[in-house]
Amino acid sequence: MQALLSGRRGELEKTRGRLASLEALQQAALAEHDVALKTWLDRMGLGQARRLGASLDVDGGWERAVETVLDGWLEAVLVDAPSDYADAVAGLTEADLTLIADGDAERPAFDAAGSLAAHVRGPAAARRRLARVRTADSLAAARVMVSGLAADESVVTPAGEWLGPGFARIARGGGAQVGVLAREREIQALQQRLEALEHEIEETTGRVDDGKLARIEAERLRDDAQRELYTAHRRLAELAGQLQSQRGRLGTAQERIERIDAELGELVGKLDEDRTRAREARGRLEVALSKMGDLEQQRQTLEGERRRLLEAREEARMNAREAREQAHQLALSIEAKRSSLSSLEQALQRLHGQFAQLEARKAEIAAQLESGHDPMADLDAERQTYLDQRLLVDRQLVEARKALEDCDIELRRLEQERHTLERTLNEQRERLADLRLNEQENKLRAQALVAAISEAGFAIEEIVQTLPEHADLAQWQADLADLGQKIARLEPVNLAAIQEYEEQSQRKDYLDTQLTDLGAALETLEGAIQKIDKETRQRFRETFERVNAGVQELFPRLFGGGHAYLELTGDDLLSTGVSIMARPPGKRVTSISLLSGGEKALTAVSLVFSIFRLNPAPFCLLDEVDAPLDEANVGRFSNMVGEMSERVQFIFVTHNKSTMEAARQLCGVTMREPGVSRLVQVDLAEAAKLAGAA
Repeated sequence: MQALLSGRRGELEKTRGRLASLEALQQAALAEHDVALKTWLDRMGLGQARRLGASLDVDGGWERAVETVLDGWLEAVLVDAPSDYADAVAGLTEADLTLIADGDAERPAFDAAGSLAAHVRGPAAARRRLARVRTADSLAAARVMVSGLAADESVVTPAGEWLGPGFARIARGGGAQVGVLAREREIQALQQRLEALEHEIEETTGRVDDGKLARIEAERLRDDAQRELYTAHRRLAELAGQLQSQRGRLGTAQERIERIDAELGELVGKLDEDRTRAREARGRLEVALSKMGDLEQQRQTLEGERRRLLEAREEARMNAREAREQAHQLALSIEAKRSSLSSLEQALQRLHGQFAQLEARKAEIAAQLESGHDPMADLDAERQTYLDQRLLVDRQLVEARKALEDCDIELRRLEQERHTLERTLNEQRERLADLRLNEQENKLRAQALVAAISEAGFAIEEIVQTLPEHADLAQWQADLADLGQKIARLEPVNLAAIQEYEEQSQRKDYLDTQLTDLGAALETLEGAIQKIDKETRQRFRETFERVNAGVQELFPRLFGGGHAYLELTGDDLLSTGVSIMARPPGKRVTSISLLSGGEKALTAVSLVFSIFRLNPAPFCLLDEVDAPLDEANVGRFSNMVGEMSERVQFIFVTHNKSTMEAARQLCGVTMREPGVSRLVQVDLAEAAKLAGAA
């Protein structure tokens, strides 16, 4: 819709331009620019009166014939009564004027019998003149009709070939009134099209505004729908979680029901067995009852024995329960002691290792002391020398920075002066170019004038000599303007060309100004880019050297030896890449891509830790970095993490027990029920306290 509206607006502007050009040409053709005539018409109140050429409605194809017959009448002014202006017309001495009655009388009876008036609608005076002119389709047909015409009749063809008794006129030239009727029809069509376009643009604008309002409402509804959809998705996720939980519970319940059913079956079987046994017991009971009388004394004796045994059994059960509780407590205590003993053994082993290292270091230091004198004095002297050198270097650095700042200030001043001189030089160049163009224009104009004078058969020296002393330049210019108006009537002229030229000239001046501003902005931007590139190179070089030093320090500590360094892949610091060259112990220097998985991991850790030492982050997440490492490398890795944890908080995912021992807090995930995960946290410090207390 917006594209259609833009197209219609463009077509409207083109139509307006075309209509303005045609109206200007029509006014020139109908002598509406005649100053003397326009002044007289305004004075008589006829300044807005219609012209005959603008009032005629001619059938298509007959415009040239009507223009030929009404030659000189098309610029006639339409009035109610021409005779009322007879006295006033006598005072008009410097212009041609034709007045025609603006009345639409009934058509003559022979208008429909082949006269030119039958093809014209307009004032009666014009149609009355056209009623005596017959029409023919071709020049040959007109020549045949001439012999049968009356003395006041004539015949004309659509091409403007007008024949009559004693005369013949062929209109083939480009007079001022040629094309007036066709131009008037085009003007009317353009006016109708202009009104239709304005109406269509107005409707389209209304539809566009309605569409914008509808789009805004649709966007609002879409946002509401999206919010509702988000709410529904969130509710759906909650329901899905609840459904998953209910499904887990349902599965658990079904398993429990199955177990209950199985137990119920077993109980039913046992019940049947118990019933059988009960029947057998009843039989035995009856036999026993029959014997009970005989065994009553024995029963009493046995009853006393039974009570004694029951008491002994209850006492034995109580003793066994107490013994089991004591055994359980002893097992717990033994397990805690074993855990403490294992921890103490490991700590003792680490202490033995540290003690052995300290003993070796002590022996080494003792050997150094025995082999030489006390190095502290030399070291102090050397340190003082280095301190003096550092102070000297710091002073030189301050002076160099001050000199660099002075140079930067002087450079900026010189840059400003250079920009000022370049701006002045550009202005002088533009002024010189304008002067050269004016000079060239004057030369071309002089050459054209000389050529025109020579083509006219005159000599410029003779014209200068014969030029009158009292030559009136203003009169010559007026004559030249009058001649220009007469020349303008000879053919259509684009009167809007001067305005278009002025508009294009203004646009060119604006674009030239914009180009100058863009050039200055481009120079400023290039200077800023150069400054940024310079600072970026300097910072990248400093950062690269510091990270490289960190890699060279951390790599041997992680590998227990070896060497590694960073290497630039290109000369340009803004586009170069960085490669890691590593030499683990016992191997040659090679790229990191040729190392094993564990070696790659440790090399990457050395690079990451060197970067973190340069610019520490709040925390660092390591995801199973120790997976490809062996026990020795895991120990060095854990020690490095413990050292770095003083400045950076580390969160690492691992399955390695040695790495877990280096952590201060453990977090695990367990799933006691299907689909339900739980987080289990262990504070190792608190666990160690509890283990020590146990």
